[in-house]
Amino acid sequence: MLFKEIKILLKKEILIEWREKTAINGLILYAISSIAVCYLSFRLHNQTLSVVTWNALFWIILLFSAINAVTKSFLQERAGRWLYYYTIVSPESVILSKIIYNAVLLVFLSVGSLGIFAIFMDFPAQDVFLFVLTVILGALGFSSTFTLMAALSSKSQNSAVLMAILSFPIILPLLLILMRLSKNAIDGLSWSVSYDELLIIFGLNSIVIILSLILFPFLWKA
Repeated sequence: MLFKEIKILLKKEILIEWREKTAINGLILYAISSIAVCYLSFRLHNQTLSVVTWNALFWIILLFSAINAVTKSFLQERAGRWLYYYTIVSPESVILSKIIYNAVLLVFLSVGSLGIFAIFMDFPAQDVFLFVLTVILGALGFSSTFTLMAALSSKSQNSAVLMAILSFPIILPLLLILMRLSKNAIDGLSWSVSYDELLIIFGLNSIVIILSLILFPFLWKA
């Protein structure tokens, strides 16, 4: 039953996105514009870009792209639609469908941004597979965290600002670990060096998803 509800809600999200296209187009434009600014600031003037700076710029672009992508998750839902959801689906289905949809969206956006960033700003990673895996795990972490915080802040007037503030304590350690893991991939270090970071990321993502399943039903009743 839960799987069926999630499937229906995911189909609804995709149909709405395909019909409007404004959100996805805006996200693509934001990512490309950010990369273009980095290119004009560094590569066009033949300035040397260190590996640490390259890594930091890439994750900053992904972070703010994720914020812009997930903010709309609950803002676009009207009160009447929420009442309709309340009568036909469970709260677990709603929050999981939002997390899955945002995760898929951010994975495509992150991998696409990585490709464009690599074209204009080079790609220094020696372990490509580990770097791409880190990007995917980062997209999943951003999706689960920002979706939960967007749900918690959706009832306030300044929900976007509140979401960013609530997400900061969770996103900051996740971002630092992702940057460390991607630096390991850039340096071509052995996977055994990165096992701890991978386990921490899996743990953080799992904790946030479990918290979403616990907390969202209370918000749902309100």
